[in-house]
Amino acid sequence: MPGHEHEHERPLIARIGREEMALRRRYASLSIINDILVALWFIAGSIMFFFPAWSTAGTWCFLAGSVELLIRPLIRLGRQFHLNRARARHRPSGLPPEASMDF
Repeated sequence: MPGHEHEHERPLIARIGREEMALRRRYASLSIINDILVALWFIAGSIMFFFPAWSTAGTWCFLAGSVELLIRPLIRLGRQFHLNRARARHRPSGLPPEASMDF
């Protein structure tokens, strides 16, 4: 019947442990702080380029912003390693590692 096709669908249930949620929040906060720093470095560098006496300092700000851009994937990689270790500690024996991965 039209309008009733969704009756048999089950809701998606995700089971995430407290430790995993804490890790996700911690890494999300680090990522947000890093993104803010990237923006601040590039804004400061851009403003400094309006003044010839500040162009060297502006170049250093752009370099700092570029380093912060490198830190972004390192934060994500660190998060993934940390989550995998936490999952391995709490995974029931006999389950394959893929059973607890988030995709």
